[in-house]
Amino acid sequence: MNKPLRRISLFCGLLVLALLIRTNWLQYVQAEELSTRKENRRVQIAQYATERGNIIVGGQPITGSAVTDGSDFKYKRTYLDGPLWAPVTGYASQAFGSTQLENIEDGILTGNDDRLFFDRTIGMFTGEKKQGGNVVTTLNAAAQKAAFKELGDKKGAVAAIDPRTGAILALVSTPSYNPSSFAGFSKDDGKAWRDLNDSEDKNLVNRALRETYPPGSTFKVVTAAAALEHGVVNDINAPTDTPDPYFLPGTKTEMVNHASGCEKASLNKALEVSCNSVFANMGDKVTRDKMVETAEKFGFNSTIDTPVRAFASVYDKKMGKDGNAQSSIGQFNTAATPLQMAMVTAAIANDGKLMKPYMVDQLTAPNLDVIEKHSPEEMSRPLSAANAQKVQQMMVNVVENGTGTPAKIKGVKVGGKTGTAQHGEKNAKRPYAWFISYAENPDGTSPVAVAVVVEDSQGTDREDITGGGLAAPVAKAVMEAVLGSKG
Repeated sequence: MNKPLRRISLFCGLLVLALLIRTNWLQYVQAEELSTRKENRRVQIAQYATERGNIIVGGQPITGSAVTDGSDFKYKRTYLDGPLWAPVTGYASQAFGSTQLENIEDGILTGNDDRLFFDRTIGMFTGEKKQGGNVVTTLNAAAQKAAFKELGDKKGAVAAIDPRTGAILALVSTPSYNPSSFAGFSKDDGKAWRDLNDSEDKNLVNRALRETYPPGSTFKVVTAAAALEHGVVNDINAPTDTPDPYFLPGTKTEMVNHASGCEKASLNKALEVSCNSVFANMGDKVTRDKMVETAEKFGFNSTIDTPVRAFASVYDKKMGKDGNAQSSIGQFNTAATPLQMAMVTAAIANDGKLMKPYMVDQLTAPNLDVIEKHSPEEMSRPLSAANAQKVQQMMVNVVENGTGTPAKIKGVKVGGKTGTAQHGEKNAKRPYAWFISYAENPDGTSPVAVAVVVEDSQGTDREDITGGGLAAPVAKAVMEAVLGSKG
């Protein structure tokens, strides 16, 4: 063979070798990446080729599937009482993807999860069409409906937890949205999506998990816990050394009280009437670093997966003494999600033991066999049982004699704390109304801890925006629903 032919043969051989390498690379190395990338329409077609499994609350599905006409996506997602459950389910849209449980548990719901391989294999032999599994939640339908109804046209959120296990009982965000309105691929779905995204109300934001607010005076229970844990206070009924007026450390700025009788007030009295000066003073005495330590044991400065991820609540690690004093009353840079404040309340109600919050009880196969079952998990011990019981006494006093009386439930011991959080430049914006609370069973255990924030209530005068007036009735309704549903 002459030299030119050898060169051509060698070049052709290299081309064939390159083709074989590229083919094998695509088939074995990049196969999964290519098959799962969102630009691959066949993946979406396959995703919507069968009915999706359901998300379950109280034994009943709150989702479904419907046949789509005139589309290569055979089925689209439907929702029962969509606005009520949207903060739990998220959405699954043919055009706009998925969020929250619909996204996190997509493998189970579509039937593509590896743990459903046996079911898919059996179906090949029996001729049964592929089915998705189910996601069984911890939600309490009565509590969810009560929270949604009581919030009404208010802009706000509710998170409720079973302190004994960490199970999330209610998760409400208003104004909400209907995931069914853009579940398909039509022009109407596109318009519904654009309208929601153009709205200033941020309907698509899950305020219970994904919005942080200054917690205001509800944070005082964290400061009380820190003062007790770090030995700044031992007797909750003993006078403190708080002067009136009290000036922020290192400044000539007075910490203003909106209640009377705060000079040298005991911790118990200060929580009852919500003395800013006492808790600013306690926070300063605890010190910033120990306040950070206690706040972080309650969950601050960490993201929480429920499995839907909640934003991290914040207690500033680098602020000065004056900032720490302000943060100790839930202002300055302190920011919390409603879930975080429900966690604080749950830990106190559960004698100092904080259970990790979760909203998926179990995952089941199409034949209802359990694939995965959640086991409650202890997250931390922010305070001792003895100190937790002291904070409980103070919170019960708030409801019995203080600012939280609208949360009273006849025949039930209720502990709570109000909060009215200022925000905006020079506190010019309408304040947020907060209320945190828990209710006790006759045996002393607590089946429910609640946090409510009202971000805005149209038609309410600024001076009438209070945690007791706006948020406490919502919390009361949720607690009554949980207590009622447990007989």
